[in-house]
Amino acid sequence: MILLDLFIGFFKVGCFAFGGAYGAVPLIRDVVLSYGWLEDEMITCMIAVSESTPGPIMVNMATYVGSSQAGLPGALTATLAVVLPSFIIILLAAAVLKTALKDPFVQAVLRGMKPCMAGIILATGVWMILRNGFVIREGAVQLRPLILTLVLGVIFFGSKIIRKGGISPILLICLSALAGIIAYGS
Repeated sequence: MILLDLFIGFFKVGCFAFGGAYGAVPLIRDVVLSYGWLEDEMITCMIAVSESTPGPIMVNMATYVGSSQAGLPGALTATLAVVLPSFIIILLAAAVLKTALKDPFVQAVLRGMKPCMAGIILATGVWMILRNGFVIREGAVQLRPLILTLVLGVIFFGSKIIRKGGISPILLICLSALAGIIAYGS
């Protein structure tokens, strides 16, 4: 019976928790208190632990509560129940999108969105560089970040010219980290 209660309780959380992890915390709290699985003080401690461990808060809390109530089967049941609604929604969305992507109108909209998204990302990057004083600080041009940005830009755009697909984003991130360590490591 506890496994069914865990499934129903956390399935409700998975279905109705919108707004990210912090939007789900009150719902998780209500479900856990209504079933009497944990005391209010323990829920507060679990929120802190769930925030400090890898993974989504809802999944971490469901796993802990399930484990505390019914061991490994409870942990598996509660975790499955909390992620199942999202999984079902994603499957349905993928099925709808698969047919929608064949529509010429949808394809035209998506082609039009690509340059817009690239512009938004570029504008955000430029804004972060200028706002945080990476290149210009107190009226003086900072050479190290300017040179790093230019070198990484040349690597990125040069790889697009040389290779059809360009450089791997993961490799570019690793190169950026290495360049930052070389430029700023003391």
